[in-house]
Amino acid sequence: MMKAIVYTKYGSPDVLELKDVEKPTPDADEVLIKIHAASLNAYDWHFLTADIFLIRLMGGGLLKPKDSRLGADIAGQVETVGRNVKQFQPGDQVFGCIGHGGFAEYACAPESRLVLKPANLSFEAAAAVPMAALTALQGLRDEGRIQPGHKVLINGASGGVGTFAVQIAKAFGAEVTAVCSPRNLDQARALGADFVIDYTRENFTQSGEQYDLIFAANGYHPLSAYKRALTPQGIYVMAGGTMAQIFQSMLLGSWLSEKGGRHMGGVSAKIDQKDLEIITELLGAGKVVPVIDRRYPLSEAAEALRYLGEGHARGKVVITVEHQQT
Repeated sequence: MMKAIVYTKYGSPDVLELKDVEKPTPDADEVLIKIHAASLNAYDWHFLTADIFLIRLMGGGLLKPKDSRLGADIAGQVETVGRNVKQFQPGDQVFGCIGHGGFAEYACAPESRLVLKPANLSFEAAAAVPMAALTALQGLRDEGRIQPGHKVLINGASGGVGTFAVQIAKAFGAEVTAVCSPRNLDQARALGADFVIDYTRENFTQSGEQYDLIFAANGYHPLSAYKRALTPQGIYVMAGGTMAQIFQSMLLGSWLSEKGGRHMGGVSAKIDQKDLEIITELLGAGKVVPVIDRRYPLSEAAEALRYLGEGHARGKVVITVEHQQT
């Protein structure tokens, strides 16, 4: 048996329970991971609360959750491997995005969702990486078509995705402007931002400045305002924010895009092992450093999610998993 966070109905973090459940057994292409840390994402919040109705239609369960487990991002040590696993062996330290089940002492995952943990990273730091860093990388590179020298603005530069976006954009050779609250300006500079904007004092969409790429990890502006702040060939990428922003991007993005001109779109992270390896190289080289706001023990996962739901986390919120010595 093992300890795990489970829920049987949609709702606030109050519906979460710490229970003794059966320890999973890996399938042929899976590994069993002894989890040392996991991190929270908006993804977990959406599956907990079903605040986006599409969650229910996309496999989450119409009236109640189909999967009673939460926790996509994990880091830990391989305990056992399935008979078809080729990349890992017991004892390997790994991290990755497993979808569900990370808020537990053990979890199974396909080997294709994992990579080896860099030696210079703690389990907590590694767990903070996968979904947020993949969102930033894929949004900037694939949707945003970032190039060296591009003027890139990161709106919401202090959150989980935003802190990675600032660093990854710099690694691509871009000139980065970070938009955040007053208390996070120094953090944005420390992560490499060339310019910082305090959104409480300045509305960048009205400044007259134009950017080759606007990556919106958080912070609300109408799509028409974002479009005004783009160069004639500029690209807007929505990577997170309010429900209004998400639906506005989905419904109006294509309509507001111009043929051969400004483009308005969005990104949702795809779990890609090659991209995780690219991020691992950046982590190993020190070009990207995870930012952790708070750590909570597994028993306080509900409090961790409650804090995440407030929307003011600076970087990532991490759950640490202590194992009893046997």
